Amino acid sequence: MNESSTKSKTALVTGAAKGIGKAIALELAKKGIQVAINYKSSESEALEVCKKIESSGIKSQAFQADVSDNKAVISMIKDIENKLGNIDILVNNAGIIDDKHLIRMSDDSWHNVINTNLNGTFYCTRAVLRKMISSKWGRIINISSIVGLRGNPTQTNYTASKAAVIGFTKALAKEVATKNITANVITPGYYETETTSVLTPEMKKFWLERIPQGKFGDVENVATLAGFLTSQDATYITGQVISVDGGLAI
Repeated sequence: MNESSTKSKTALVTGAAKGIGKAIALELAKKGIQVAINYKSSESEALEVCKKIESSGIKSQAFQADVSDNKAVISMIKDIENKLGNIDILVNNAGIIDDKHLIRMSDDSWHNVINTNLNGTFYCTRAVLRKMISSKWGRIINISSIVGLRGNPTQTNYTASKAAVIGFTKALAKEVATKNITANVITPGYYETETTSVLTPEMKKFWLERIPQGKFGDVENVATLAGFLTSQDATYITGQVISVDGGLAI
């Protein structure tokens, strides 16, 4: 894999203090990419990620912002540009869940999930896109979910947000295709993260029976793909939805 084109780049990974976002940030750092670690409230975890990256000689810094707040996003991007330089790679990973049956779902439950998962992707992408276009280079990776493809009971808000991210990415990929900017979606399945740790034994059994490989994935599975999508080898891949789910989407 040709990594020489990314070693001088700067990436922003949102929601990178834990889980998939953390794994992606560490993977990009392995490729010599300096990484801005966005977090909303997990400051100590975000600083630990930065410390781990910097121990390998790669520059990293943590930036607090709620991606559902456009003003906070704009302020964060300016801060990153001042401290690390222009953002060449954006990974929109930050997301929340607030599961309820639709008949019991409040306006807040709906809007909070949409605002973080979808609007946050919009705000961050818009904030970095102009300079990507000017530099004629950019990689945008949006983290959706298997439920964005299949739906899931009690997750109409989450499913709607993640399905919309897929449509957003496909349209964006067409807009910037001639600017040497790619935009792709990764749809993870179920992983050994905090999200699955709260599942009951019955729910874990339910999902494991439906995953052809019969196991939950490791976050590194997603991180490896994200790293590849930033590379020179992936320049002709754009507008794609790639599932990393042990076959669950089949």
